[in-house]
Amino acid sequence: MQALGYELVDLDAHVAGRGLLRVYIDHKEGITLSDCERVSRQLSTFLDVEDPLPGQYTLEVSSPGVDRRLRTLDHFRKFQNEKVAIQLTTLRDGRRKLSGYLRGIEEETILIDIDGEILRLELAEIESAQLIPAD
Repeated sequence: MQALGYELVDLDAHVAGRGLLRVYIDHKEGITLSDCERVSRQLSTFLDVEDPLPGQYTLEVSSPGVDRRLRTLDHFRKFQNEKVAIQLTTLRDGRRKLSGYLRGIEEETILIDIDGEILRLELAEIESAQLIPAD
């Protein structure tokens, strides 16, 4: 993907039954339909030759969207000051679902501002996180 100038942002693979391989790409100038088509053609050729997944599946290439998932420290770093929804792996102060603003990264700790209080989270504590689009 990088050779084509795109960032691989995320990947969903469901190969059971009617398989689906969904690839999310991004570019500093945004993603267009033609970008998705270009990556899809290149990736499809690679997958046909290498055949890394069992059975049949559908390949989809998409932009991550305005409500993109955040999975890596780099993702959290990139979207500092944006609003996020987070689901934790375990309860914290009686809650698993949180929303607040990303305030940065200190070493490997993610700082979330929830109603004026900074909560420090390790990436391993986060089951899922995604941006909340501005109204």
